[in-house]
Amino acid sequence: MSLTWGKGDVAALIFAALLLFVMPMLISTYTLTVLVIYGMLALSLGLIWGFGGILCFGQAAFFGLGAYTYAVAAINIGESTVPMLLAVFVPALFAALLGAMMFYGRLTDVYLGVITLVVTLILFKFVNSTAGPQYKIGEARLGGFNGIPGFHTLNVPGQPDSYIWGDALYYVSAVALIMVFFFITWLLRTPFGRIAVGIRENETRVSLMGYDVRARKTALFAIGAGIAGLAGGFFANWGEIVTPGLFSLGQSAEIIIWCIVGGLGTRFGPILGAAGLAYLKFALGQQTLIDNTLITGIILVLFVLFLPKGIVPAVTSLWSVSFAKRASRNRRHRRGSRQAGGTYG
Repeated sequence: MSLTWGKGDVAALIFAALLLFVMPMLISTYTLTVLVIYGMLALSLGLIWGFGGILCFGQAAFFGLGAYTYAVAAINIGESTVPMLLAVFVPALFAALLGAMMFYGRLTDVYLGVITLVVTLILFKFVNSTAGPQYKIGEARLGGFNGIPGFHTLNVPGQPDSYIWGDALYYVSAVALIMVFFFITWLLRTPFGRIAVGIRENETRVSLMGYDVRARKTALFAIGAGIAGLAGGFFANWGEIVTPGLFSLGQSAEIIIWCIVGGLGTRFGPILGAAGLAYLKFALGQQTLIDNTLITGIILVLFVLFLPKGIVPAVTSLWSVSFAKRASRNRRHRRGSRQAGGTYG
């Protein structure tokens, strides 16, 4: 097992650092912050679906749960450090319990997708129905369809009056995304990660080798939910309000589309798909001629038909073919040069 940094990791870190400082020159940090958050959210599904083979239609449930957990905790605690930790822990615990019931119940992929979707819809329906004053957790009223506004936003740990917002929030979110990216990179290189990929390829064979497939799928499911919850916590700080729309069916569908377009089974794909499609949605939101949902649907259909593996795998394959042709051409050129030298020598 190798946990050392390779050339690819160093190149990825340099590329991320360049983007971190160059992108604010092209796009406002307000927009960039939510693109980074969506990239983190897509990466959470990319981990459990692309590498673990767990078909989940309910990643929005963990995203919304993280956002609501942060808002409720921030109102009751009055600072952001503990609420951000809870935004990761609560969705992870919820996913661990849900995953244990599903995986130890030996449910197949179709039923997993249905159950995760139903759980998301239940949370959406429940949060929408909490408008009364009796629906409160401590000092925080859930607010029903109006959501929860006016909570304490991100601050420097230990300094509740030192708020992190604007450009600073973008840089903190971007660094968090980079840390999550390299955490997933490390995780996939451990025996746990390699076995998770093996489960995706052939669950029966891995089980026959003596590994507890159900426990490992539950753990991976919980890790993905924790990352989604972290994204939800940052989203709450970006929007400064949380609403039931975070649990909506449209939100769940968008996360899946981001991963498909970017490329399942890759680390960069979900981030690229989320940032690209979300930015396109924002750009289209400034016009009323074409419905955004129609454009997103057309993009999904085109990618499924012509680029079923997504952007990143397609570009990687094209690069590999081009590099192989160039290397072959250089070898033929060197061989021809040696033969010519031997003839005239």
